[in-house]
Amino acid sequence: MNRRLLTMRRAALGALTALLVGALPGVPRGGDTGTALADPANPCTLSTTSSDPGNRNGVQHVIYVQFDNVHFTRDNPNVPSDLEQMPNLLNFVKSQGTLLTNEHTPLIAHTATDILTSFTGVYGDRHGVPVSNSFRYFTSTGSTRPGVSFAYWTAPIFDTASGTPTDTTYNMLTGPVGPRRPQGTNTPAPWVPFTRAGCNVGAVASANIVLENTGIDIPTVFGAGSPEAQEVTSNPGQAFADFVGIAVHCAQGATLCSSANRGRPDLLPDEPGGYTGFNGLFGHKYVAPQISPGGPVTDLNGNLIQDPQGHVGFPGFDGMAAAVSLGYVAAMQEHGIPVTYAYISDAHDAHPTGPALGPGQAQYVAALKAYDDAFGKFFARLERDGITARNTLFVFTADEGDHFVGGPPSPTNCNGVTTPCSYSVIGEINANLKGLLATQAGITTPFTVHSDSAPTVYLDGNPARDAAVTRAFERGVAGLTTANPITGATNHLTNYLADPVEMQLLHMITADPARTPTFTLFANPEYFLFAGAANCNSPCVTVQPGFAWNHGDVAPDINTTWLGLVGPGVERRGVDSRTWADQTDIRPTMLTALGLTDDYAHDGRVLFEVLEERAVPQSLRAHNETLQRLADAYKQINAPVGQLGLMSLRISTVALQGNAPGDATYAQLENRLATFTQQRNALATRMIGMLEAAAFRGQAIDEQQAKQIIDQANALLDAVSRCASGAPANCS
Repeated sequence: MNRRLLTMRRAALGALTALLVGALPGVPRGGDTGTALADPANPCTLSTTSSDPGNRNGVQHVIYVQFDNVHFTRDNPNVPSDLEQMPNLLNFVKSQGTLLTNEHTPLIAHTATDILTSFTGVYGDRHGVPVSNSFRYFTSTGSTRPGVSFAYWTAPIFDTASGTPTDTTYNMLTGPVGPRRPQGTNTPAPWVPFTRAGCNVGAVASANIVLENTGIDIPTVFGAGSPEAQEVTSNPGQAFADFVGIAVHCAQGATLCSSANRGRPDLLPDEPGGYTGFNGLFGHKYVAPQISPGGPVTDLNGNLIQDPQGHVGFPGFDGMAAAVSLGYVAAMQEHGIPVTYAYISDAHDAHPTGPALGPGQAQYVAALKAYDDAFGKFFARLERDGITARNTLFVFTADEGDHFVGGPPSPTNCNGVTTPCSYSVIGEINANLKGLLATQAGITTPFTVHSDSAPTVYLDGNPARDAAVTRAFERGVAGLTTANPITGATNHLTNYLADPVEMQLLHMITADPARTPTFTLFANPEYFLFAGAANCNSPCVTVQPGFAWNHGDVAPDINTTWLGLVGPGVERRGVDSRTWADQTDIRPTMLTALGLTDDYAHDGRVLFEVLEERAVPQSLRAHNETLQRLADAYKQINAPVGQLGLMSLRISTVALQGNAPGDATYAQLENRLATFTQQRNALATRMIGMLEAAAFRGQAIDEQQAKQIIDQANALLDAVSRCASGAPANCS
């Protein structure tokens, strides 16, 4: 399911109305100049290694493209996958770089969490968004308010019910990252190392780097009484197109973002050492004249970018097809913005209103063909501009996979390309959690829920995790079953359960305790759970044909995704299915390849095995075999869907669904999980400290110390495995 359709449907966020790109044939492409222009006031200094300050390898551009739910693996074995149907992109990565196909999401696996994890290199507990695209948070009275994860980087929590902040805590909220950035401050912004190196950074629909809505972000950036805020009141549709979705963060003193060009201070109050003298441009209205001075901004097909109502400007997040996003990127790269981040919406929903499409369906295949054509034009245009794999670091990735919900295709051997597939039934299965609990378990405890396939549940009054009301509720949820209306089989709704003890281990607890739900339910991925009527007089389980691609859950087709790297310093390995990585690894790998550093420690590690020797410091080449073992062990104990995370989730589920008198088993297993978390944290801190020092401070690992830590990590994995395989008997 796509990024914004999910948010709109489930958070009822009117300001994020999905819009499409209007076609206006014959409009000239204002940005297609045939050359990439530099900002004369700002020499952008990128290098391919920290030992290459003179940039001998000629890195001049960074292009980062984040897809929404685009798959490398096949959803139907007969139908080519999304990437297989985009050969212009797939072949570019395979022939000129490395495509890692064993990349993984954090938890919950949702667009906001996953993109922000990729941008920052830290998990949701350290960037403030560990749950879904929207969430709820407890007030001091134990009631809950609705919030949304998509808001500008420095915005407070956006209360989507009132439209104003009722909690002024940063939405992007850091966890403990060392003495230079105390817990509870604003999360480190990903553009800072680039702008401090003299590089302007463009953002095209990229999560929280741009304004995301007109409700909280306009007053945050422009001010409540600003002309922009007045436009929101007088002409909300045009205001959305003018100010949301497009931004440039400029280097210090950059002409591009001067006040004469409607630039304004790029305020990051918690950056170590301060962040003064840096300006930004926010919105198509102010960016477009700088990247397309010869006429209106157009997509790669020459179509004017506008919404269906004729508002020229940003067409909405679900309007960001490949031709639109890449059109913006090309125009930015051609006009003094050498670092660009871009989002491309998914191809398996008919935007903006649906319906959802199944693998091999004609409309789905046509959308992928349009995406492939766009990449062909994009690479050709960049080539004319002199922007190639010889001087540009390209990063391509997807936020997560998702799980298709529907009946079998017809004909059974359809491949979509030569034989279109059709489906008699398509649609996720909606289940009324409140009605099922009352009907099957007699539970009527008041609660709210962030509706999802992996819903977070908030019991009224915010009772303790071990309170009798909490435990009864969890046991009731664990026992729910229903007849699958598509297959007819009886399904258990709950696959896994995690309360705050397990969520701590899975990096799902933020520095703001109000955001911690009572527990998280990872459901059967066929189902989408919500809190409806407290009865099942109307069906408690129905097929919703408008949505057919679920994510958030713990399942291989959701949690395994891909990462493509191309450019100077990247090895040409083709498809790499062996290297185990997750989304925190993207950031440190990029920065190492570019010779840049962050002012905080990452949760991810540098994927040094896909970088050429010349592109990494000597300290990442020394003790190579032990370094590789250290990196591998680190990921398996610290990544949410690594071995330890998945095994601990099984233990947590046994604990929460248990019915032992006095909850003795629950207490025993919860205490064991807390101990595992403490042991993991201690080991992971030492391991990432060694990996970060080797990557960014030139300190080779201590061979003997590394081997000892690896042995301790393996011992921890063995202990968790024994507990998971025989809980509670093996968990003493």
